[in-house]
Amino acid sequence: MNVEDRLSFFPSLYRVTENSDLGMWMLYITIFLLSVIVYKLGFAKKLPILKSVIIYIFLALGCTVLTFLGIFLPIAEGLVVAALILIIYKIRLHQSKKQEAEQAK
Repeated sequence: MNVEDRLSFFPSLYRVTENSDLGMWMLYITIFLLSVIVYKLGFAKKLPILKSVIIYIFLALGCTVLTFLGIFLPIAEGLVVAALILIIYKIRLHQSKKQEAEQAK
């Protein structure tokens, strides 16, 4: 069985099997950025700077594990779907608040 056939979309896009160093870093950066987007859209609250730094450090450490799992599992793809769902939710929430404000006038 060929390993390249089992790769998920992003590792095959970044050619992890051909250039493993660059491909893994690109996959890590992709997973980290998508995790930050999902965190900001879904879970982030106003925190002091030191607490935010600690959260992002732990997020970066967790993304290291997710990067290794993301080679064969659709981790980055799941994060893309989660980000899209949260973006749609935020847009709909903004629209409904705007509509409620207009009806209150």
